[in-house]
Formats: sequence, structure tokens, C-alpha cells
Amino acid sequence: MCYRCAWATATELEQQYHDQVWGVPQTNDQQLFEYLILEGAQAGLSWRTILQKREGYSRLYEGFDPATVAAFTPEKIEQMLLDPGIVRNRLKVNASVKAARIFLELAAKHGSFAHYIWQFVDGQPIQNSWSSLKQVPAETDQSRAMSKALKKAGMTFVGPTICYAYMQATGMVNDHETDCIRYQPCRELGESFTL
Repeated sequence: MCYRCAWATATELEQQYHDQVWGVPQTNDQQLFEYLILEGAQAGLSWRTILQKREGYSRLYEGFDPATVAAFTPEKIEQMLLDPGIVRNRLKVNASVKAARIFLELAAKHGSFAHYIWQFVDGQPIQNSWSSLKQVPAETDQSRAMSKALKKAGMTFVGPTICYAYMQATGMVNDHETDCIRYQPCRELGESFTL
């Protein structure tokens, strides 16, 4: 029998995301930007809601190209807020456009956003070994440090809990339960990871 982490069993979308994305170490800046936007959009909502709107986000955020998003005008933002394909929260959409600009600045300064963001785990995925979802923390010292740094750079919707979810999504931390079908594959990806 295939066992998945308890949170990923309700819908096919959640299973796909769990099996293909969650916990896989990510260094592609465009994908790192995508999850920064999606995790910020999730604040106060369920991850299922965001997964259901992921295609809408991809469409309106033009494939999550940070340079394109950074150039969004107030008129473009107003159009986006009329589209049910995303979470129509003005603060979150404005924050995502600002985040794109900061993302590009950090990438330019550090050679890539990946080089910047992976410093919070010393360039190596953290390998946890939880037997139950109840053991997984909502935030850690690393996510608090990341949150503080991103806020100092000017981003919003990057609290320590959002940052920890981001770390899980991008494989900076392996929080699959130990008997999950993805625990060992993600662990092996993490052990062979180089930035």
C-alpha cells in the first residue's frame, strides 16, 4: 500500500503536488518565485484553495516570470483583482508585485535567488524524521531568520510560518513522514544536493 503524508490524501491535486513538488530541493529561480507567490497567497487560507487556483496564478502571473511581474502596472493589478482565478486580495497582489522587485534585487546581488535563499539552511536540505504530522513544527529558527531577512528587504506576507511552508515546498527541508512514499526519494535528493 502507498502511504502519503496525512495532509496529502484528500484530493488528486494535493496528491500530485505532494508526489512531484513538496520536499524536492529546488534551485530554479522562476520556480522559487512561484512558491514565494503561492505561499504568500495562502496566508489565512487552506493550501487546497491555492492549489485549485494554481493555474489561474500561472496565467495571470505570466508563468511566474519575476521580471514580468515586477513590471505590473496599477492597471494590470486592477484587472487581476477582477479574476476569480486567484485570491482577489489587494494587499496580497500588491505584495506579490513588490516581492518580485525585491526578488530580482536579491538575485542580482547574490548571483541568483537560489544562492540567497539557501543560505538559511547552510546550502543543504534539512532532513527531518517525523513519524507523524503532529510532530512537524509550524516554524523554526531558520524560518524565523528567513522571515526577518525578507521583511528587512521589504517583502510582506513572509512571516515565519509562511517561510517554513516555503522551505517545505522547495525542499529546503524534508518534512515527509518517515513511512511516506516520498520520504526516502526526497532524502536521497537532499543528500546528493549541490547548490
